[in-house]
Amino acid sequence: MPAILLIKTSSMGDVIHNLPVVSDIANHYPNATIDWVVEDAFAAIPALHPAVRNVIPVAIRRWRHCPFGSSTRSEFAQFREAIREERYDLVIDTQGLFKSAMISKFAQGARCGFDRKSAREPLASFFYDEKKFVEKSFHAVTRNRMLAASCLGYSVDSPPDYGITLGTEKGSYAVLLHATSRADKLWKEANWIALGRQLGMRTVLPWGSLEEKMRSERLAAAIPGAAVPEKLSLRDAAQLLAGASVAFGVDTGLAHLAAALRIPVIGIYCSTDPGLTGILTAGKGVNLGGRNGPPSVEEALSAWKNL
Repeated sequence: MPAILLIKTSSMGDVIHNLPVVSDIANHYPNATIDWVVEDAFAAIPALHPAVRNVIPVAIRRWRHCPFGSSTRSEFAQFREAIREERYDLVIDTQGLFKSAMISKFAQGARCGFDRKSAREPLASFFYDEKKFVEKSFHAVTRNRMLAASCLGYSVDSPPDYGITLGTEKGSYAVLLHATSRADKLWKEANWIALGRQLGMRTVLPWGSLEEKMRSERLAAAIPGAAVPEKLSLRDAAQLLAGASVAFGVDTGLAHLAAALRIPVIGIYCSTDPGLTGILTAGKGVNLGGRNGPPSVEEALSAWKNL
């Protein structure tokens, strides 16, 4: 029974992109135990996969704001104790960053990761016992899966399986995921309003920050029958998405969560390339727009009707 530790800490979309690795390992090694190190803000995501035994939270994003504070020292000591509780047969770092490679050093077990030509930060490769080349031009989901397959000695020849099902009853509503981390990734509010008015079903506009809540409320005021929920936990957001008829989302983690839940997803890309980190699902989904500019409302509606 191999014991595997996965390291993929952030961001939300990156963590979701690592879920198929769990499914692959569980399919090839049904008796494997799989633990996962992840930023505490995203700990609910790997916990959704039934093959993940333990989620080990880390808080590097928070600790770096007060690296020598007493609470940081205490939490770090707890993390170090948790990651060293078990000796693993293999520690797989699919993040390929200096910080994730450093985390791998605290674990007990042989470490495997990207080589210097394929790691996002080449210095990370110096911390691994086994270094694997994976082409950078592949989608992030494929890169994660191929690295784990190379580390464990199996091949990847199936569509990605994110492994999460919530059993939520399906409803007749669309989720509009307008919030994202950068201003250049936003779709114009006028586009969301036009889309919401033409969908022909109830729309729900979740939010995370105060600024996003205010945008949700502006959009809902202009879209008949639209609803703005209370602030949702990741688990609650997953339940909302799982029951939706469709999700439209900009380049944001919740759009990837929708794809993982196998609901129809329209990815709206305004300034980033969906070829490497866009929506990738074994269900119904399509990416629109990209570095050359966003899609039109008509393109988004047409894509939804053609799924």
